This record gives sequence, C-alpha cells and structure tokens, in this order.
Amino acid sequence: MAPMAAGNLVAVAMSAAVLLLLAAAAAANQEGEALTAFRKGLRDPNGALASWDPNLVNPCTWGRLTCDDDNRVTGIISLDLYNNIEGSIPPEFGNLENLISLDLYNNNISGPIPPSLGKLKSLGYMRMDHNRLTGQIPNELVGLSNLMVLNLSNNDLCGTIPTSGPFERFLPSSFANNPRLRVPQMGLHDGDDGC
Repeated sequence: MAPMAAGNLVAVAMSAAVLLLLAAAAAANQEGEALTAFRKGLRDPNGALASWDPNLVNPCTWGRLTCDDDNRVTGIISLDLYNNIEGSIPPEFGNLENLISLDLYNNNISGPIPPSLGKLKSLGYMRMDHNRLTGQIPNELVGLSNLMVLNLSNNDLCGTIPTSGPFERFLPSSFANNPRLRVPQMGLHDGDDGC
C-alpha cells in the first residue's frame, strides 16, 4: 500500500473515532438536558437530587440513576415519598431513549403524563403510582412493547384505559384509585372520555 493511501486510511479511521466520541457525548448531553429539565421543574425540599449537577457533563455521575457500560442512563430509581419531590414530568423525558426503569412513585408529581414517554422503546418498568398525575394515559404508550410492569394507581387520571400493546397484560390494580379513569366497554363508546 502506498504511503499516501495508508495515511488516508489512518485519517479516515481517526475521523470515524472522533465522530463516535462526539455522538456519545451528544447522547449523554441530550440525557443530561432531559434530566436537567426535570430537575428544574421540581421542588426537592430534602435534597434528594442535589447531585444532579448540570455542570457535570455525564449524568451517570449523578445519584439515583443507573447507567449501562456505555454511560447511557438506563434507570431512575427510588424517588419516593420520603423525598417529597414536587413538580411535573417534562416532555424532554422522551429523550432518555435507553431508559429501562422509571420509578417515580410516592411523590407529589403532578400534571399529565407526557406523550413523549412513548418514545422510550427500551422501557420495561414504570411506577408512577401515589402521585397527583392528571389527564389521560397517552395513547403513545401502547407502542412500548417492552413495558412489563406499570403502576399508575392512586393518581387523578381520567379517560379510558388503553387496551392494546402492553396494556393487554396489565391488571386493574395498575390503575386503581383513579376515580375518573374508566375501563373501556367492549364495543361501546359514548364519546365522553371522562376528562
């Protein structure tokens, strides 16, 4: 191989490596931005999320998160009542594309469930029970084929529970104590979604 061709191959290989590193940094930055948006919208009186510092480039150094070997956020764990977290879930959460587990139970999380959570195709576990969530369960969540565990009980959700996709396997207890949430009537729809 001619020296010029070998030099070109080395340059191409180095460029590819730099692009891969930039792509990984951009993904970590996107995850950091989504988590920072969530953190900014919260009241955290007990400082449970004090380690979520947007000045640290990699969110995998933050507490209450789990990450894979490639430093991608795969889980948000145990933000429960003793932390007394208040706020809402931002649409940016849909950018946490490697998220496997979302555990926000026993808090004062309010507002709607963002439809963007339907982009979390790796999500297998979602517990958002015992909060103050409102609105309908987004139809976008029916596309979460990996979702095996769901608990939305004890909120103020309304409308009709989806019946397709992963919702075919969830027990009524996953939706209990949402007085305005309805189980769909077979073949009947009165046009009133209860919201």
